[in-house]
Amino acid sequence: MKSFFFALLSALSFGTIAEAATYRDRSVSMRVVPVDLERYFGKWYEIARFPNFFERDCVGVTAEYSRRDDGKVRVVNTCRKNTLDGLVDRIEGQASVVAPGKLSVTFVPWLPFAKGDYWVLYLDAGYTVAVVGEPKGKTGWILARDAAIGAAQLTEAKAALEKNGYDTSKLLMVLQK
Repeated sequence: MKSFFFALLSALSFGTIAEAATYRDRSVSMRVVPVDLERYFGKWYEIARFPNFFERDCVGVTAEYSRRDDGKVRVVNTCRKNTLDGLVDRIEGQASVVAPGKLSVTFVPWLPFAKGDYWVLYLDAGYTVAVVGEPKGKTGWILARDAAIGAAQLTEAKAALEKNGYDTSKLLMVLQK
């Protein structure tokens, strides 16, 4: 967990590090979708992501969302290093809703500048596939309730990223169980 924590802290604190590529045409306006948090809560599998420093060598990545006692959202991210039976890295953070479909996430709550935008760009009707991005275009994910999705679902998720200015040719497919 320490390596995941320090990598995440570095990425959030120093957003201009050399590895922080931009995968989005920022001249394209981003459109978020409203989110029913109660339906969004639960476990999501990372199907695809844009390369980022804090998930280097991560496979089998999951994110779990739940309501905290203070009304904020608990975020627990888990990855396995290099292989599906590799070392487990886990980090817990919190998110606040800042507008419909827009959350502010931090894994270091005592650092006010270490927050990231988490904008939901697409949700299918059953809340089984989600697409998340952020305005600077340095991160983006395709998430699903199951460890795999069909070709049509992947195409639809990629289309949501493209509509928001993302270059989906840079997506990395994430190895899952």
